[in-house]
Formats: sequence, structure tokens, C-alpha cells
Amino acid sequence: MHEHYADAIADPDPIRLAPDLVCLRFEVMKVRSALGAVRHLLANGTVRPGDTLVDSSSGIYALALALACHRYGMRCHIVGSTTVDETLRVQLEILGVTLERMPPSDDLMLDQNRRVERVGQLLLENPDYHWMRQYHDAIHYVGYREVAEEIGRELPAGPLTVVGGVGTGSSTGALAEYLRAAGRDVLLVGVQPFGSVTFGAEHTADPDMIIAGIGSSIEFRNVRHELYDRIHWVSFAYARAGAVALLRESGIFTGLSAGAAYLAAGWERRRNPGRTVVFLAPDTGHRYVTAAFSAYSEVPELTALAPREVAGTDDVALPWSVTDWTVRLTARRTPRLPAAVPGRAS
Repeated sequence: MHEHYADAIADPDPIRLAPDLVCLRFEVMKVRSALGAVRHLLANGTVRPGDTLVDSSSGIYALALALACHRYGMRCHIVGSTTVDETLRVQLEILGVTLERMPPSDDLMLDQNRRVERVGQLLLENPDYHWMRQYHDAIHYVGYREVAEEIGRELPAGPLTVVGGVGTGSSTGALAEYLRAAGRDVLLVGVQPFGSVTFGAEHTADPDMIIAGIGSSIEFRNVRHELYDRIHWVSFAYARAGAVALLRESGIFTGLSAGAAYLAAGWERRRNPGRTVVFLAPDTGHRYVTAAFSAYSEVPELTALAPREVAGTDDVALPWSVTDWTVRLTARRTPRLPAAVPGRAS
């Protein structure tokens, strides 16, 4: 029996959609990351129960960190994006979170820069606060060790292709790292929105983009570029088509990053037959109903969509581009994975 709600939703539900296709469906994926990070910080004495943890979030990480703080008796301060909706605001405040929301803005870069600047001010005003640094600290890899172990148990031996949003690198990157360390042959495929700087597509822009959680207008320093074999850039319109198709074909109601991953996973299956393809669905589709799912009748069939294969980031273009990420040089600021804390987060 679970001791806390966070423990109950931290682990994914592996759902087999075809003999060689598996959806790793999470309620809130970043709960796994936040639980692992907070547990690690407590175990090594960096923080103590009752301390305040602070970070910036566009939504999902805010809830994940709030639940981890509730689980371990910590205080939580979130500098939230303009995209934090009323449903999430109410949950956070009832959980005891101090929430600051940025002023309304259609400019995601401005919104993110404002949040980062405000976190810096909070740390100057409150030097005892601990900044979780979800965009920069490799400690967020730790919680995914258990997920990698579950994949190892659930799926038969053989080569795997892991597909998912890059985000901070703590999900897809960590899964590949731990699976490879266990001896698995893993092809890692990252999904990005247009405009993200992480893999050099900041010169592009998607006017409809609301899937900022898988990429960013700022550098994510805990992304280990050398872990990735291929990168897909997917537009809002195509991510929406993927999410609608996933719901129609499997019954799985997910967010837009899962839709983008499902689209990319289908292409990867056709390109590399003989591998089991695992794609990540990090959250549900509830907060996208108005922005994406309400126009479900307008989306194209996935069979009609194909990516533009490009040699480098200079040629990346909407609505869907893919490149083999052949650069294997260690990134300038490659983080090291912290040692895993013994035991689960429960």
C-alpha cells in the first residue's frame, strides 16, 4: 500500500499498443523526478525537513515539487508561468505552496526569463532557500532509475528505441543512461518544439506552440547532448494530430508532448524494424482540452504526415524535421549523475 499520493502516481503504466510499441503512460511524470531529487537532498544533508525549496515552472513541475514537498515535510515556493491555470493554482495553494504567477504574456521567452530573474531575487532575499534547479541540476536524473528498472523487467530482452520530449533531459536522458548501464542496446530519440535552444533550433518559431515543457528559450544545462541519437522537432499542429490519434487508436488521453512522441515513434518504428519502441506520455490531456482537443475534427491523419530529414539544425523547418544527432562530443557543461539513494521514494 502506498504511503502518499505522490508515491501512487510516480510510477508509469506500461501499455503495449503493438508487439513492438509500448506507451509509458504517467499521470504526472515529473513527480518521479521531484521525489528522487528531494529524497537525495535529504539523505545527503543538503536540506532538512521544514526547509523551503524554490523553483520556476510552467506547470507540471510545480505540481510535482509541491507533492514531493508535501510528502517529505518541506515548504515549497513556485515562480509560475503565465500558463499556470486556475485548476493548478487551487491545488498548489491547498498543498501549502507559495505561488507567484508572472504577468500574462504571449511571449514564452519573456515569460521564462522573468521567472528565472524572480528566482534569483528570491535567493538573494532568502539565502536559506534551496533552489531545485530543475533546468540545470543532474540530481533530477536520480528518480528515473526505478523507471528504467521497471522497463528492464517489463520488456523482453532486445534492442530498445526510447522516444520522448527532451525537456530538461532528466527523463529521456536518464532512462537511456540507466538502461545502457544495465547492458541494454538503446537508441535514444529526443523530441523538441521549434524555437528551443537546446539542440540549436532557436532560429525557428512556431506561432501556435504551447508545448514549452519539452524545450525552452533558455539553455538547459542538465541535458547531456551526447546521449541522444536522433532529434525530432514537431510543431503544435502535428503534436495535436499525434495526441488525437493516440486517443482515438488506443484510448490513452495524453498531453501534446506525448502526441509529438507518438508521431515520432511511428516514424522510428518504420525506420528501424526489429526494435521495441517505447515512447513517453508524461501527463494527461486535461489541460489541453480547449487549446488542442476541442478542434479534433480538424487534425490530419498521421499516415499523411512525414518529417523533413535534415543534415543539421540550419535546415530545420516547420512543421516536422528530424536529424541524426551525430555529434558525440561531451557538452561543454556535462553534468555527472549523482549516486542513487538506496530505496524507493515510498
